[in-house]
Amino acid sequence: MLTRRSFVALATAMPGLAAATRVRAAEPAIFQSDGLALGGTDPVAYFEDGAPVRGDAVHGADWMGALWTFATAANREAFLAAPERFAPAFGGYCAFAASRGYLAPTIPEAWAIHDDRLYLNATLRARELWLAELPDVIAAGEAHWPAILG
Repeated sequence: MLTRRSFVALATAMPGLAAATRVRAAEPAIFQSDGLALGGTDPVAYFEDGAPVRGDAVHGADWMGALWTFATAANREAFLAAPERFAPAFGGYCAFAASRGYLAPTIPEAWAIHDDRLYLNATLRARELWLAELPDVIAAGEAHWPAILG
């Protein structure tokens, strides 16, 4: 028989129990927006042009379960020849957030190349904070990566 007291106790415990048993789906290894890796920004352009450049689906390629787009066929070929060289650290997720142990999306303008590696951040302010703590933030991010994907 369910008494009022046991009903209240059960009702109070249900949200916590439901949250504890909920299975969290893992995030993709590569940050994607609008179905494209890096939201369609060409990762090679950061190295070649020194700026974010929008990629074109005509020059697309699949890598690590994501569709990457490139501004030129030459950029696509360079990426496919050495994807680890051009792909951003932490799968293109925010480097500052990774250093703190969580995931955040990124914007193309909040970028930096450090030791020949591309890093992206969620905002220009996050980039500023990230740069101020180099190289410790990289080590912290690597300590959390890839476990923070879930």
